[in-house]
Amino acid sequence: MATSVNKIGHWKRKELWFLVIYAILFYVIIINRSLQLSRDYYKQLHGLRPGWLIAHYLNDVSDAQWRNLRGNIPVLTLVFAIFTLLANFMRAFNLRVKGMSIVWLLFSLAYLSYLHGACIVFILSIATGNFLLVKIFAQKEYFPLVVWSYNILFLLCNRIYEGYSFSIFGQQWAFLDNYRGSFRWHICFNFVVLRMISFGFDFHWSYQNSHFDQEKHYQHCHICKSGKSCYQVLQERSLHNDNFGYITYLCYLVYAPLYIAGPILNFNAFASQIDVPQNTNSVRNVTLNGFRWVLSLLLMELMTHLFYYNAFANSDLWKHLSPMDVFIIGYGVLNFMWLKFLLIWRFFRFWSLINGIEAPENMPKCINNCHNLEGFWKNWHASFNKWLVRYIYIPLGGSKKKLLNVWVVFTFVAIWHDLEWKLLSWAWLTCLFFIPELVLKSAAKAFQAQSSFGECIFRELSAVAGAVTITCLMVANLVGFVVGPSGINWLLSSFLNKEGLPVLGGMLMTFYVGTKIMFHIDEAKQRSP
Repeated sequence: MATSVNKIGHWKRKELWFLVIYAILFYVIIINRSLQLSRDYYKQLHGLRPGWLIAHYLNDVSDAQWRNLRGNIPVLTLVFAIFTLLANFMRAFNLRVKGMSIVWLLFSLAYLSYLHGACIVFILSIATGNFLLVKIFAQKEYFPLVVWSYNILFLLCNRIYEGYSFSIFGQQWAFLDNYRGSFRWHICFNFVVLRMISFGFDFHWSYQNSHFDQEKHYQHCHICKSGKSCYQVLQERSLHNDNFGYITYLCYLVYAPLYIAGPILNFNAFASQIDVPQNTNSVRNVTLNGFRWVLSLLLMELMTHLFYYNAFANSDLWKHLSPMDVFIIGYGVLNFMWLKFLLIWRFFRFWSLINGIEAPENMPKCINNCHNLEGFWKNWHASFNKWLVRYIYIPLGGSKKKLLNVWVVFTFVAIWHDLEWKLLSWAWLTCLFFIPELVLKSAAKAFQAQSSFGECIFRELSAVAGAVTITCLMVANLVGFVVGPSGINWLLSSFLNKEGLPVLGGMLMTFYVGTKIMFHIDEAKQRSP
């Protein structure tokens, strides 16, 4: 038996060397071709600006979200500094929940006035209506229907009417349309909707017995064993009704560090940390988070100076490229999106951490280290995933109705992002790709390898399944965020022909290799103490 184990270990080490060499060659080819594409087509691309990091290179700032964040970093940093100094100064007076809520609310409202101008009235009006509904119907059986209907209604109306015009309430108010601030309020309000629902259900559940086994959790959680409180405990622990006041509620909805983009924090966790600041992240860890963010920013600047992936995606040029080049651009766009959102979310999370409020990490794993759909969505916008599980997935029946629940969850995700057919197409494609994965996972749990050979075969089949899943994930995201539903036929016709089939085969082989490397990473983590 020991000899067999040693042989497997020796074979795996040899396999790892081959996989790493393949991966290095893959990235050499990808980088070289990406540089060539950028050099050949830069004159035909839009959204390129003079660069600063590398002489004589243009910078791809064609993505509106990235351009806005990048251009506003100085202003955001100034607001960050003022808010942090004020918050830490006021904490020195040992203010309790209500006192700190008032301080943060006043500062956050000043911040919102700069962002949205007179439109802050819309935010406060809708939020107040939600608060009243929650307080009136919290103990009713039909409470979920009331809260969901109210919030979905405004989520849709805000988009349809583009944040409303003051003139629809009478011409005497039309002059306020000249004071709408610098940022569209109804875009940020999508996050406020999630917080309003969170507040409502956390208050509703405070009247019920909690199903959270705190003692069992403490036995397995290394953070709680050390005497600290992890995020899950803060989220699941019911609060006294005094914590569900109007001031704390408004403070939660418009809390400046997390207002624009999250991460999404549930009400219980937020209210718990107003009184007792987070203690799971040391000063050293928080400082390291800030340093890593600066390094990630420099990496993004280097990437957008050298590779114009997003500019290609926004143009029609990619339709005239070879299947290999389309794959490279698609792969590059997904990595660009991952790094963009990582920078956005980690900036605001860092700001919140410094002020004593811990929010979940939105990108705990690299995009290139996920080989199944379930794992990918747990690690892409992870705080939203936690929110969806808590407020939609579990109330609908959880894993008992998983095949049905994913359709509801992803349809909501699509509508929450925007009212576009391409996002609904993305959501439903993802659900379709989820079905075979869930079936295979159920079969895998029932399968027990009886020999080393059987274990090897199972591992190989899992790697093949991982390669297919990553390909499906790429297709779904390209349809949702690049080519749209009308581009599905074009993608199929491009890759299912004489020129495209070898590229498709190479993609599957590369993703197979990538999945095997992920297996080695997971095994190394399991071996580490």
